[in-house]
Amino acid sequence: MPVLPSFETPRLVLRPRTTADLPDCLTMDRDPEVVRYIDGPWADPAAHRAFVEARITAAYPDGLGYWTVRTRMPEAAFLGWVLLIPLDGTGPEIEIGWRFNRASWGQGYATEAAAPVLAHARDTLGVAPIADIHPDNAASMRVAEKSGDGAIRYAG
Repeated sequence: MPVLPSFETPRLVLRPRTTADLPDCLTMDRDPEVVRYIDGPWADPAAHRAFVEARITAAYPDGLGYWTVRTRMPEAAFLGWVLLIPLDGTGPEIEIGWRFNRASWGQGYATEAAAPVLAHARDTLGVAPIADIHPDNAASMRVAEKSGDGAIRYAG
């Protein structure tokens, strides 16, 4: 598996997602509000687990993958993740996306976490990622707009 860089912001640590993050990811996805605009196997526990495990262990191209987002120490509380992967799993476009637990909403964490991943995409990989956002997901659209991502593709 290619090595992803880790990032630190004033409040957050982003590090490559591993299977140790699986329980936190599954718990986050069990909140129907968190996955409201995202199709997935959320209602089937076995399929949900297999889906997340497959995403964690997938062999993405160099510099692409998922980052777990946690608060800085000493708490290191799980907040969610940011991704930079081939769009729809195949590309050629590169997607930037994020998912955060409901307790972290409205605090600017998603925008703060997306910034270094977006900079990595543009400055290191030379790509302008697409944020594939459901048109009713106003909060996620605000994150993309605040992040300066001019390449927003609306799902649906």
